[in-house]
Amino acid sequence: ILGLIMELVIAQHHDFTLTIESDNFVKVWGKACLNIGSDDLVSMWQWTKSDAVVVLSRDGEDINLENGRRAPAVFFDNTDYPIWVEFKVPVRTASISFPGGMRKEDNSNAKETQSFRERTSTLIGFVNYGNDIGSSYLQIKYTLTSGEKREWQIGFEVLSSKLNYHEHWRTIVDDIEKEYRMLSLDFMRRTFHSFKLDSSEGDSPDIIWWSIFGGLQKKFIKAARTIIEKPRHRLHDISEYRRAEQVHKFTPQLEEEFHEHKQEENRLYRTIRPTNTNDTQENRFLHHTLTNVSSRYGKLFNRIVQTLSPSKQMMEEMDETNRELRRLSRHPFFRTVGRFKGLNQESQVLQNAAGYSQVYHCWIILNKSYSLEEGLHKLQTKDIATLYEIWCYIQIKKIVEQYLGEGAVIDNRNRLEMGPMFAYNLTRGQNSSIIFSKDNVQLAELIYNPQEGARNNDDTGVSGLVSRTVPQRPDIVLQLSKDDIETGMKLNYIFDAKYRLGQPKDGVDTPPPDTIEQVHRYRDAIYGIIGDRLDTLRKEIVGAYILYPGSGNATQMSRARLLESVNEVNIGAFPLRPNDKENRKFLEDFISYIIKSNARQILSQSNIIPQRGLKYEYSDKVSGNYILIGHLDPNTLPLIEKNLLYYIRIGNSDGSLRLAPGYESVKCLLLYNKDERKIYRLKGNGPYVISGQDLQSKGFDAKEAFYIAYELESSLNNRKFEEDLEKVNIRDEEYYSALPCIVPLEKVITE
Repeated sequence: ILGLIMELVIAQHHDFTLTIESDNFVKVWGKACLNIGSDDLVSMWQWTKSDAVVVLSRDGEDINLENGRRAPAVFFDNTDYPIWVEFKVPVRTASISFPGGMRKEDNSNAKETQSFRERTSTLIGFVNYGNDIGSSYLQIKYTLTSGEKREWQIGFEVLSSKLNYHEHWRTIVDDIEKEYRMLSLDFMRRTFHSFKLDSSEGDSPDIIWWSIFGGLQKKFIKAARTIIEKPRHRLHDISEYRRAEQVHKFTPQLEEEFHEHKQEENRLYRTIRPTNTNDTQENRFLHHTLTNVSSRYGKLFNRIVQTLSPSKQMMEEMDETNRELRRLSRHPFFRTVGRFKGLNQESQVLQNAAGYSQVYHCWIILNKSYSLEEGLHKLQTKDIATLYEIWCYIQIKKIVEQYLGEGAVIDNRNRLEMGPMFAYNLTRGQNSSIIFSKDNVQLAELIYNPQEGARNNDDTGVSGLVSRTVPQRPDIVLQLSKDDIETGMKLNYIFDAKYRLGQPKDGVDTPPPDTIEQVHRYRDAIYGIIGDRLDTLRKEIVGAYILYPGSGNATQMSRARLLESVNEVNIGAFPLRPNDKENRKFLEDFISYIIKSNARQILSQSNIIPQRGLKYEYSDKVSGNYILIGHLDPNTLPLIEKNLLYYIRIGNSDGSLRLAPGYESVKCLLLYNKDERKIYRLKGNGPYVISGQDLQSKGFDAKEAFYIAYELESSLNNRKFEEDLEKVNIRDEEYYSALPCIVPLEKVITE
C-alpha cells in the first residue's frame, strides 16, 4: 500500500478539475501520527470564492471541505506531491505558482516542476516543500483561447512530520524571537539610553520596537523639517550667454574676445554667474534617509495594524508619523536635489550643522534598529531544520546560564556585529560566541557553527582548534574553562543539531545512524594546537553528541542505547524537543555535571579513553593514600552497608564534595557524627559516576542527576589496617567543619 498513488485532494471547478496525489502519504501520515498524534495533524483550508467544491479523500471516504475551516492536513515536509489540472474549457496557456508563506527565493528546499499540454488541456505539476513548513498556497493561472485571463487559488498549511506545527514550531520561533529581542535591546542599551524596558515585557517585538524608537522617529522628523525650512546651500557656477552690453564685468579673456568680435553686434559672450543650489551631498543624504525610513516604517506600521490590536492613541500616533514621513519624503524641495551616491568622505556639515547632525545621529540608530527588527521577520522564512539548529543553540545557552548560578555574566558582544541577525545565518566561529564569566573569570564559551580548517582560524573557527585533513563544521561547540590541572585549560564539547529521526527502538525515537557517524568524525578529526606548530597537536574534543527532536517515555529513554553510550564513550545523542521537560532533563543533567566537575575528575572517568589502554596522568598528582570523611546519617547507614556503596554530591554547594588531588586514591571511608563513627575500607577500583535513578533503584533518596560513588569492601579482615584506623584523631576544627572532605591518611593517623 505504501507504493500506491493516492488521490488526496480533488477540487471541482467549473473550468477545471484539480487533483493532488502522493505515493508516500500513508507512510508519512503514519510517522506523523506516531510522533505527534492524529488530532494535531490539521490544516486551515482556504480558497478563492467561486463555484469550486473541494473534497478531501481519506481512508476510502470523501470529506467535503469548508472554506476557511480546519480539516485533516495533506501537505507535509519532505514529501512529493504530483498535481494534475484537467481543464473543461479551451485553454491557450496555464501554469501553477507556489508563492506561499515561504518565498521561493529565500530558501532552496522547496522543489517544483510543471508543464502544460495544450493538446490535451492538461497541466501537470510537482512540489516538494523540503524542510519548509508553514502557510502556503498554490495558484492556478490560465488564459482562455478567447484571451481572457483567469486564476484560482487554494491555501493550506505545510506541517512537520516530526514536530507539532501548531505547538512546537511556534515555541521554537517564540524562543528565538525572545533571544533575538534581548540581543536587540542589549545593542540599543549601548547606543541609545533614553528608553525604558518596564512596559515591554510580554509585548510583541514590533510593539517593543515602537516603544523604544517612537520618540526617535519624532526627533528625526523634526530635524528633517528644520533642514527643509532652512537648508544649507553651496555656490554653483551657472554658464550664461549675453550680448556685450548685458555683461556686467569683463574678464581679461572676455575683453580679448570682445576686441576680436566687436563688429558683430549680435554676438553672445559666455559668462559665469555663481548661485546657490540645494543639490548638495548632505541634502541628497537627507532625501535618501527620508525615503528609506518612510518605506521601512510603512511596512512596520502595516504589520502592527494587521497582526496586533494597538490602542487608539498608539494608532493615531503611528498613523501621524507614517503620513508625515511620506509627506516629507515627497516634498517639492527635493525636486532640485539629485540622487544620493554615498558619502565619499566625512562631512563636517553632517557632523556638526544644526538639523543635519540630528538627522545623521538618528539615522545611524534607526538604520541599525530597522535591520534588527526586519531580520526577526526574515527569520520565519527559514526552513524548520535551520530554525531547530538555532533553537538548540539558544537552549544550550539557557542551560549553561542556569547551572552556572547567580552572578554569572553573559557577554553577547561579538554577536552584535552581525547586522540583521538571524536574517540569513548567525556568523560562524568566535564572531558568534557567547562568553559566560563570574567575578571577571571566564567560565564557559558557546560558539555557533564554527569551521575548523588546516590552520588555527580565530574568525570562522574556535581558537586553538584545527582539522588537518578536511574542514569540519559542527553546529555548536561548548568550551568549559578548568584550572585544576593547568591554567587556562579548556574542555571542548560538540553538539550537532539534527532535525531528523531514524527508526524507533524500544518505544523511543532515535537519530539516524549517519548522524552518529558524523559526531564520531568530529571528535577524531578536530585537534588542539598551540600556534601553528604541527608538533603541538593533541586530542582536544572530550565528547560529541547529537541533539534531535525525539520523543518517548522518559524511563524508556533513560535506557536508550545512544543515551547510555554518553557515559560509556562520550559519544551519543540527547532528545531535545519543545515543551518536553522530562526528556530535556537528560541534557540538563549532563551539562550540569560537566560544569560542576573539574578537569581532573572528568578526564579520570572511564568514558575518556586514551589510546592503547593508557591512563591520563598529571605532573602535580600527589602520591600517597587518602581518607574520605563524611557525615554519618543513621537512617542511610543500613542502605550503605547493604549495597556496599557510598555516594556524594559534587560541586561547590554545601554538602557537596569539593574535589581535590587524591580523590581517585581514597583507601578508606570515615563516617562521623557527634555520637559515633564508622570506618570502612574501600575497593581499589576508584570512584565512578552513578545516576540518581540507579541510586533510587537501590533504595537511596537521591534527588540529583549524577553522583560520585565509592564501593566498600565487604569486611575488614586486615588487622593491621584496623589498628591504624583506630588511631584516627578526630579534630573537628580542622577537618569536619565542611563535610564531606578528602585528606591524606597520614595527616589523621597519629603514632
